[in-house]
Amino acid sequence: MKIMRPPFSLETAIAKVRAAEDAWNSRDPQRVALAYTVDSEWRNRGSFLRGRDEIREFLCRKWDRELDYRLAKSLWCFSENRIAVRFQYEYHDACGQWFRAYGNELWEFDDDGLMRRREASINDVPMNVDERKFHWPAPGPRPVDDAGIPTVQ
Repeated sequence: MKIMRPPFSLETAIAKVRAAEDAWNSRDPQRVALAYTVDSEWRNRGSFLRGRDEIREFLCRKWDRELDYRLAKSLWCFSENRIAVRFQYEYHDACGQWFRAYGNELWEFDDDGLMRRREASINDVPMNVDERKFHWPAPGPRPVDDAGIPTVQ
């Protein structure tokens, strides 16, 4: 896999966002954690994490309770070593209640293209199963022909 490094162009920023989406849709905590620096700092809702080990543990807990998780991300804007995205994901809990989560993330990268900082604001909205938008097989990437969230250009 080619690692996109700063400074980002529109093409490499879009590719970086899609690579992150695909990794998260794998629901593989080890794979996802490798995209972050060893000492990466995270804010995810009210959780504050530092380092790959904490990130990996957090993702294991997340995907144990957010079942049938499917995610779509889109580029919001970018600069030399920063990318902002908006995202939506769907999941259900152990009782079968479906949710759509809406959010924004701010990413900052080191010179090697690893994320050293991630700040995420997320809101969960309960929904009925017939309101779902994301139906591709999971775990796995969003199909290329699925519109996801339109990219800002």
